[in-house]
This record gives sequence, C-alpha cells and structure tokens, in this order.
Amino acid sequence: MQFDEAPLSIYLHIPFCHVRCGYCAFNTYTDLDDLIPAYVNALRHELEIIAANNPHQETHTLYFGGGTPSLLTAHQFERLLLTISREFKLSDDMEISLEANPDDLSFEYLRDLRALGCNRLSIGMQSANADILHLYDRRHDLQKVSDAVAAARKAQFENLNLDVIFGAPGEALADWRPTVDALMAFAPDHVSMYGLELKGGTDLRQRVDRGELPRPDDDVFADMYEYAAEVFERHGYVQYEISNWRRDAKQCRHNLQYWRNLPYIGLGAGAHGFAGGLRYSTITAPQRYIAALADSAAGALEFPLTPAVAKHRVVSRADDLYETIMMGLRLTREGINRSRFSARFGQDFVAMFPEAVERLGALGLIHVGEDRVRLGSAGRLLSNGIIREFVDGIMA
Repeated sequence: MQFDEAPLSIYLHIPFCHVRCGYCAFNTYTDLDDLIPAYVNALRHELEIIAANNPHQETHTLYFGGGTPSLLTAHQFERLLLTISREFKLSDDMEISLEANPDDLSFEYLRDLRALGCNRLSIGMQSANADILHLYDRRHDLQKVSDAVAAARKAQFENLNLDVIFGAPGEALADWRPTVDALMAFAPDHVSMYGLELKGGTDLRQRVDRGELPRPDDDVFADMYEYAAEVFERHGYVQYEISNWRRDAKQCRHNLQYWRNLPYIGLGAGAHGFAGGLRYSTITAPQRYIAALADSAAGALEFPLTPAVAKHRVVSRADDLYETIMMGLRLTREGINRSRFSARFGQDFVAMFPEAVERLGALGLIHVGEDRVRLGSAGRLLSNGIIREFVDGIMA
C-alpha cells in the first residue's frame, strides 16, 4: 500500500483526569470535569470541519486517548461515534480503541461501550506493587485491575490490552517479577510495556532531581525488560514493536499507523496530527479549545486544518525520511519495508545508508533481508542509538 492510498486513522484526545499521575507529561488537566459536555460538543464540531474537506476514501481506526477517556459517559461516546459514523466512511473491520483506568470500569459501562462498537480496550494497570502504584499517584490497586479485566471479558471485549511501566525509582528486579506474573495471569490479548521516562516538569522527575528518590539504574532497567520479554514469549506473546506484544492477530492497528508514518488526524485539546503533507498540533487548554470551535463554520480551512490548530508545518522530504526511519525501526518484526521505502523516497534504504547498514549488520544489531531491514534481538535495548546512526545526518 502506498502512502497516498492508505486509509485514515482518527485520534481523539480526552484531556481530563481525576488525579495527575506523577510520571505524566501529557496534556492533561484535573478539576475540569464540568467542561466535559461542552468539550464533547467541540469535538463533534471539529470532526464535522475535518470531514468537510477530507480527501480519504476510508477511515479504519479510531482511538480515544488521554488523559482519561473513561471519564466520559456512554452517552457522550454515543454522540461522538454517531458524528463519526455520519461524517466519515468507516471500514467494515473498524478498530475502535479506548484507554481506561481500572477503577472507572463497571460491567454495565463496558457493556454499553461494546454495544456502541468499541472493540479494543486498553487498561492502565501500570504495576501490581501497591507501593509503586502509590508512587505513581494511581488510584487503583491490583484487585481493581482484576475486576476491570473480568468486567471487560463479560462485556465481550475480545481485544484487551494492559499497560505496565517498569523502572520506577528504587524498583528492583524482584519487585518487578510479581507485576509480570500478575499480568500473565490476566491473559490479555495485548501487552504494552514501557520503561519509566522521567520527563521534565513531572512530579517524579522533580523528586529524583532533588534527591528524594533514587535515580533509576540502567542495568536494572535492562534486566527488567529482558526478563519480561522472555516471560511474554514463553506465554505465547509475539513482540512486534519495541514496547508491544500481542497474541494471535491482536496488534494495535491504530498504533501501526503511527509507526508506519501513515496519515492520521488528531482532534481535541493538545492533539497532534499528520495528514495532507502537514504535521500539526492543536490548542492545549480545554477552555480555549472549546472557544475556538464555538462559532466556526465547516469548510473554511483546507484539510487537515481546523480553527483549533495552533501550529502546523509542511513536512519536508528530510522530515519525512527522518520520521519514517525513526518510527519504522521500532517495528521489531516488520522494520523498514524496503519496497514501500523505495516507492516513497525513490531510493532503496540499504543503498541510501550502505555504511551504517554494513556496520550494524556485522554487529548483529540489525537484520537485512531482501524485503526489510529490522532490529536484531541484540539491538532492541540499543534502539535509540541505532536509529541515530541513520537519522543524525538527515537533519544536519
């Protein structure tokens, strides 16, 4: 499939939270729940504006991220989904994903969401360790995760993801093993496992910088990753991205759209999008986002711009090359598809980077096949450095 023939994906950002997690650097807000009804109306209007100029024939994935999407009522999801189904041509096998906190999920709520067409659920488990959950400012415990998984299965969600985070300050491999064991006991269809990133401005980063918490150890970090990866493999999970494993054919098709550097539109406060040759971001503050869309007419701006877009830039060939390589090498099985790469950039990947390919291949850090270039197993913990070998010169 060529870039300009790819179906579209839609991301809707729900920026509201009851509590801001200590590691979170996303565009999220607490104590603004009273804005949710007006925010849903603004999202519906932004969808209508986007749809008025949408050149794509088909939309195949929809993702509600946050923040905490599960703070919306089933009726609010219904209104959004009715707008989307009316304004966009949806594929027959549409993937509709929803991020959720365990303590928001009753059987009745999930049953209603499933009846609306939501067919993929991503639950933020994060850890089985009560002390680490407290450190992260999470509101749930392991029993809440167990209850949420049971409710999701009863509501007939057959594509269930659990998110976990490793590498908390002071967390040892012995602390991490029970989380991996609990995760496998829940038998999700998909696992997303992320190493903790101490991003600037977050509460955890400030506490580590002040010396209140120990700085995570890189060697322990690597041991945790490798331990979990081995356990996942023994339980029949296939790794398809550096941080993601799946059973059967339950890979997240929406996230594959990002990793393949294919077009998606981002709507809502603080969303990002890539379509129509542009990368863009929207107004971050929910109040300003709502105001920007209050009196806006459809059709006034070219796709994918809306009155809520704060910044946009034309994607240059160098930008596109950089982003295609950076994202594609995260796909541990697929990697850089050489034929798609050649069709997009007019040159084979190996021919474009012969020295780096030869050097990294000789070290076993990448595998070079006739149809793809991908990371070797030894390269997965070194992926950032390997990606820099290819992209540093592009943006110079």
